[in-house]
Amino acid sequence: MATKKEVKGYADGIPVYCAHDAIVPVEQMQPNPKNPNMHPDEQLKRLGAIIRGAGWRNAITVSLRSGLIVRGHGRLAAAQLEGLAEVPVDYQNYASEAEELAEKGGLVSAQELAPVYLRPPQAERLRREKQ
Repeated sequence: MATKKEVKGYADGIPVYCAHDAIVPVEQMQPNPKNPNMHPDEQLKRLGAIIRGAGWRNAITVSLRSGLIVRGHGRLAAAQLEGLAEVPVDYQNYASEAEELAEKGGLVSAQELAPVYLRPPQAERLRREKQ
């Protein structure tokens, strides 16, 4: 049986059902220029209609380190196509650019992530192997 989800806020009049830290104006959002994901216009139009009709179910994740979008480039583009002025944002801490890119799903090598995720001796060994 479906349960009614609690509205946690509104972004440009659209209910926000997901956890978020802030409602941010669209023009303040900074897409990551290294984002490799491209969404067809038709997909963005459908996503925009879903957001407008069903509300926000996922916030856009922004790095506190860089200020760039980590997850949600498609949601931002869909909101822009719908003419929405605000979006819900979830701010996250990332230690490095490599960690931000890894959040996108395997866009960096193990050597680049080594300083972030491995203990110092393992990270040093991987750095030596890379040279």
